[in-house]
Amino acid sequence: MGFLDHLEELRSTLIFSIVAWVVLSIVIWFFSGRILDFLLAGIPVDNLYFNAPTEAFVVRIKLSFILGVLIAFPYILFRFWAFVAPGLFSRERRTVFPFVFFSTILFYIGVIFAYWVLIPIVLDFLVRFGTEMLQPLLSVGKYFGFVARLCFAFGLVFQLPIVIIFLTGIGAISPRALIRQWRWAILVIFVTAAVLTPPDPASQLLMALPLVVLFLVSVLLSMIIEKRRKNEDDEEED
Repeated sequence: MGFLDHLEELRSTLIFSIVAWVVLSIVIWFFSGRILDFLLAGIPVDNLYFNAPTEAFVVRIKLSFILGVLIAFPYILFRFWAFVAPGLFSRERRTVFPFVFFSTILFYIGVIFAYWVLIPIVLDFLVRFGTEMLQPLLSVGKYFGFVARLCFAFGLVFQLPIVIIFLTGIGAISPRALIRQWRWAILVIFVTAAVLTPPDPASQLLMALPLVVLFLVSVLLSMIIEKRRKNEDDEEED
């Protein structure tokens, strides 16, 4: 394919991806009220309120577009993979696809963990600072922004194994170096958790502890990858 043909293929990929996202978002909009009620069930306050005439409307639009992109993401990923794959060698295709696939899975796991595990604990902890004269009156817009930031942050930090395995695969770091510097790694994890979460120990621990586990799993997988790469190099030399 020529350069212009590649641009045309990229344009088609972008258009189909955007159309899938928008169509799904429109469909979700018609159910956004029920979805919002479902997602808000179980929070440790009686009700959420909207303080501006457009606030509830804007929150439902944001919810529709966020859920739309989350649901459409596998299709968008497939479209971009179909665009990129023909230009890769067979070994590169075998390497890139697992990275992209597991990166997506880890992002979803991070978002689900944040919403269903972290946020109820953090919110319950924070609202307990009220008094008999100081009762929580949460705005749905503020709450939605709080939840969205935490979910997105967890989706990103759960990419830690992918980053470590990738850096090990290209030889930028070694598992032995990671093991030697484990104290610094844990310190960086706790500092990152303190920056990305609200200033309370519950949310910081709930982010840091899974990251420590992911770091240890990543080191183990990196050792396996490094050993396999050395075996392949030895076979090529023979």
